[in-house]
Amino acid sequence: MTEAILIRTDEDDVATLTLNAPDRLNPLSDAMLAELRRAFDDLERDRAIKVVILRGAGKAFCAGHDLREMQAGRQAEDKGAAYFADLFDRCATVMQMIPRLRQPVIAQVHGIATAAGCQLVASCDMAIAADGTRFGVNGVNIGLFCSTPMVALSRNVPRKAAFELLTTGAFIHAQRAQELGLVNRVVALDDLDMQTRTLATLVASKLGAAVTIGKKAFYTQLEMPLAEAYAHTGAIMVENMLWRDTEEGIAAFLDKRDPDWKR
Repeated sequence: MTEAILIRTDEDDVATLTLNAPDRLNPLSDAMLAELRRAFDDLERDRAIKVVILRGAGKAFCAGHDLREMQAGRQAEDKGAAYFADLFDRCATVMQMIPRLRQPVIAQVHGIATAAGCQLVASCDMAIAADGTRFGVNGVNIGLFCSTPMVALSRNVPRKAAFELLTTGAFIHAQRAQELGLVNRVVALDDLDMQTRTLATLVASKLGAAVTIGKKAFYTQLEMPLAEAYAHTGAIMVENMLWRDTEEGIAAFLDKRDPDWKR
């Protein structure tokens, strides 16, 4: 029996999605994109899961799109431009599902994260990288500017740094990725699983409904002018303050005890 290309494992209230095509460095093939979309749809409906970890099997996180599959799409008489337009549309849909997902998504990155693989890291809410991991948007090296990965990348790192990566095709190492804001922290490879799980568990310990409403507000206000952002987030805080569990959380803090949350 063929092993699943995307594996989901749940432990308590944390779900782990593992890209599972290690022999090809976990490319975002047609099949992988379809499975990621299905998994995110399932997670959106799953109220038991509070945090999602996204990782890659084998020696790398993700090497981007499947170039052999793309070449086949170019050469097929019934595909060509229509195939590529559909591919990049499907990829963009999956990338946009991550910030819209109710749960925070943490990328657990090792080996390499290149092109659309780097885009995948940039699309996640947080990221932890193993020391020695390399990041790049390297399409320009084969004559293909990483225009769609640029969207997520340029929303994570400073403009000039993003443009340099896109036009040189150069790799950066994990420490530089952290300096630029692409990843939250860099840890030893042997500690990567544990450190990612620790962060996920910490986030999952918070009131899930508050994290969900906060994540949505976080991305919404980023696209707003300053005054509009304050008005929007003020209304969110009013709603949040009126929850029973928020009242309980404040009372528990004042009483120096653990909160008895229902959500």
